[in-house]
Amino acid sequence: MNPCGVNPVAVNPVVVVHGGGASHIAKDRKEMVRQGVLRAATAGYSVLKAGGSAVDAVESAVAVLEDDPEFNAGCGSVLNVNGEVEMDASIMSGKDLSSGAVSAVRCIANPIKLARLVMEKTPHCFLTDRGAAEFAAAMGVREVPREQLVTERNRRRLEKEKHCKSAPKPEPQKHLGTVGAVALDSKGDVAYATSTGGIVNKMVGRVGDSPCIGSGGYADNDIGAISTTGHGESILKVNLARLTLFHVEQGKTLEEAAEVSLGYMKSKLKGLGGVILVNKAGDWTVKWTSESMPWAAAQAGKLHCGIDLNTTSITDLDLL
Repeated sequence: MNPCGVNPVAVNPVVVVHGGGASHIAKDRKEMVRQGVLRAATAGYSVLKAGGSAVDAVESAVAVLEDDPEFNAGCGSVLNVNGEVEMDASIMSGKDLSSGAVSAVRCIANPIKLARLVMEKTPHCFLTDRGAAEFAAAMGVREVPREQLVTERNRRRLEKEKHCKSAPKPEPQKHLGTVGAVALDSKGDVAYATSTGGIVNKMVGRVGDSPCIGSGGYADNDIGAISTTGHGESILKVNLARLTLFHVEQGKTLEEAAEVSLGYMKSKLKGLGGVILVNKAGDWTVKWTSESMPWAAAQAGKLHCGIDLNTTSITDLDLL
């Protein structure tokens, strides 16, 4: 019992990650993708168990996914129309609404780390393109060769997309990859982080929802934290992250809020996507309207994960 005579509310730390919405994940990739989100969730949870903050946890989890070529972020980023990598990322603390974001960055292995530096080392929330590059250099962030971020699989995807664009009915929502994480730490603080390479064959300089606070994610200790994925232009138009948390503020459960918001985006814009949410009570949920969304969550010594609907598995968490 504390000096005021009130028992403190127990906090059950949790981290939830997603590997992006998708229309289809090939069978030969599913296990690699599943292992990737499990590694990310384990990394984030290890931070929490060691007493780290929610911001530390989401940064660590997303950095793991940026370093995995199976995901559309960091070294797995898709290519723009010129065959180049341009990446976006954002991060936010629910404790004081501190935020950091970058867009159209190149030759940076972990854009999420740069976004955190923007949050903590500048008076701004968002840096882009050349300004972000100059700031990264000033902070001593190491550049990586352009070729290190370009995979052969993404070269093939670009060529295929260019071919499809010449077809009568291209499919702009075919690949919806983005990675993200949300977390609650032992102090009751929440945070989110989101990172992406964008969409295949995008125009140079195109920016989607991922670095935009309120669309790609949001965090407020009084409500919860959310990271989104899906068709970026649709997510931007409805401010999906903040819209979902608004429904939570209005009394809906996390599941209800996610379903209503995703349903609204789908009915209004035919936009597909997904969300992961956590609140200060340690409740969490994952929802999506795309065909698949790789995800994993770690809490109370258990790992939960899934890719397709109704395929959730639960295992003991091994931090050794």
